[in-house]
Amino acid sequence: MSASSGMSRPRPLRRALVAVAATLGLAAALATAATAPADASAPTPPSGWTQVFADDFDGAAGSGVNTANWRYDTGTSYPGGAANWGTGEVETMTSSTSNVALDGSGNLLITPRRDASGNWTSGRIETTRTDFQPAAGGTLRVQARIQMPQVTGAAAKGYWPAFWMLGAPFRGNYWNWPSIGELDIMENVQGLNTAWATMHCGTNPGGPCNETTGIGNSTSCTGTTCQAGFHTYAMEWDRSTSPEEIRFYLDGVTFHTVRANQVDATTWANATNHGYFLILNVAMGGGFPAAFGGGPDSGTEPGHPMVVDYVQVLQSSGGGGGTTPPPPGNRDAYSAIQAESYDSQSGVSTETTTDTGGGQDIGSLANGDWALYKGVDFGSTAATQFYARVASGAASGVSGLVEVRLDSRGNAPIGSFALAGTGGWQSWRTVPANIGAVTGTHDVYLTFTSGQPADFVNVNWFDFGH
Repeated sequence: MSASSGMSRPRPLRRALVAVAATLGLAAALATAATAPADASAPTPPSGWTQVFADDFDGAAGSGVNTANWRYDTGTSYPGGAANWGTGEVETMTSSTSNVALDGSGNLLITPRRDASGNWTSGRIETTRTDFQPAAGGTLRVQARIQMPQVTGAAAKGYWPAFWMLGAPFRGNYWNWPSIGELDIMENVQGLNTAWATMHCGTNPGGPCNETTGIGNSTSCTGTTCQAGFHTYAMEWDRSTSPEEIRFYLDGVTFHTVRANQVDATTWANATNHGYFLILNVAMGGGFPAAFGGGPDSGTEPGHPMVVDYVQVLQSSGGGGGTTPPPPGNRDAYSAIQAESYDSQSGVSTETTTDTGGGQDIGSLANGDWALYKGVDFGSTAATQFYARVASGAASGVSGLVEVRLDSRGNAPIGSFALAGTGGWQSWRTVPANIGAVTGTHDVYLTFTSGQPADFVNVNWFDFGH
């Protein structure tokens, strides 16, 4: 959990890149789990997956965590480590049940508090185990169902809840960050309806992993905000793919992927050739909140807990989510499908977007490029419209088609629209198109066709309508 912030970056150079993300056997189950009761148990692993760790936080109200599973981090640093946990946060971590306790209904509460003198306390726990990593050729999935502190606006200034992982060599050393790796599955600041996921690695500052920012992305909670309801935050570390990759999910939908070929081989090996331990905490203040207005201050309200329903770790010995094929209907055709959540692609790159809602878009799109989105559920009432959020900085005379194809790139498009320059690569507009009537569940291909070789479009999201 480092002082990271999502800063915009220049449009990347076009890359002839082909990457195939492994299919998911858990996405639909995770989306369902996100709407389960607050005292839901960790989900039963699907076929092909084995549960290697879980805590449902069952126990008497006001009791502490199971110390066979967890250890408390206390004070303002690791023994001999960087002050203020290395991030500039201002709280003192304690093992008191006023800061870390079960609620008696199957949840863990980590609650920041402020005393009469203005001093903050909070809680930070980490797994006793440090051996969480995928087997050779397998996949590790780490997930938790969490409701962020129910506080927003000025009252949330300085709040920094997180669910994250550190490389095992950090324990007992405390000065080898970020080379030993950090995987932030969920970070949130200031009560924003935004979840960040980040990989930290390499050297600090700068280096191949752009520290202290790291390699990150963000997305928003839908249905209910991150603060108003429970959502499932997950990471899949997949050694069955080539290159090896680490994917991050919100409610079963991928919103960030880091691949081994994004950094040099030594940096990746230093960050991944060992186990990890898991951490849950709520910090107050520090570098990340400072990037979004700072705090805490006199207007910040203490006493709002991060509520954790369960933490679960699964292993698959096979590739891409075990032996179970991806369930149908992973994606709702009538909700925004984030373009960067593709299952496979050719010629596509991702970049930070300045469009409303933030996150990433896909870019460097030119003739012959494509992106695949598996398991789009159109339901029983036919979709007849396609909408895409697009931008283009293409030169005068450069244009192309954004096409929708079903189930195979070789099938004829069911609809398309033409696009020329919109005034810039981050100058966004929503463009509609008519499509042939579609029902049921299909794999959706976005394909890009142009009479010129130049890039002609960026895509932020797309969806369908009746």
